[in-house]
Amino acid sequence: MAQQKGILPLQGTIGNITFYKSQDGYLAREKGGLSAERIANDPAFARTRENGAEFGRAGKAGKILRSSLRGLLVNVSDGKMVARLTKEMMRVIKADAVNDRGQRNVIDGEVLLLNGFDFNISSKLGSTLFAPYTVSVNRVSGLLTVNVPSFIPANMVAAPAGATHFKLVSAGAAVDFENNVYDVVQQAGSYTALDGTTTSVLALDHQLPANSTHPLFLVMGVEFYQQVNSVFYSLKNGAFNALTVINVDTP
Repeated sequence: MAQQKGILPLQGTIGNITFYKSQDGYLAREKGGLSAERIANDPAFARTRENGAEFGRAGKAGKILRSSLRGLLVNVSDGKMVARLTKEMMRVIKADAVNDRGQRNVIDGEVLLLNGFDFNISSKLGSTLFAPYTVSVNRVSGLLTVNVPSFIPANMVAAPAGATHFKLVSAGAAVDFENNVYDVVQQAGSYTALDGTTTSVLALDHQLPANSTHPLFLVMGVEFYQQVNSVFYSLKNGAFNALTVINVDTP
């Protein structure tokens, strides 16, 4: 791989050299590689096919989880989140002790490994919100709750410069990874000033289907705003907003 130099960077293929743009700048590499037919049929590439099958499942599982939480993810900015989540899904799949290599999946894997996943690596919940909270999960009734006692925002919230208010948000989701469907309930507290006024006790309830046979996810986040003339504006397009998986419950 070579980096392009010059006033007019190239894109496309000339002879056996492919020119392209990446996040690292304009690059060039020699065209080549194995044919798709050989990789799909040659016994020598059995491991490659197995790895590819499991990587595909990881990507698919990550997508359905992201879709279930899209209502909150639209307010979080992290360009590498998809790749990080796929990597974690691969860990889940590799923990499958039931199926053979190449057939391992999320359902038979260890989905509990996703607990603590930060959707914004630049703004983790643990380093943004220091107020204590408790989690309650009742799989029989389907009720998932986040209880947040009263606290003083100025002492318990690490707010970015320019923020005047914040809001606690959460979501509970029951995700069917096999059929790519989900049930989700989203909740949010009120806009709260980042000052020394003690907050009210907050209970965020998420009523999901009772007796679900699917993994249950509970996520919680902090969104920051700037108030201008009674209007609350999202700060830096979500760059400072935190959203984290705070509980995973399996059948």
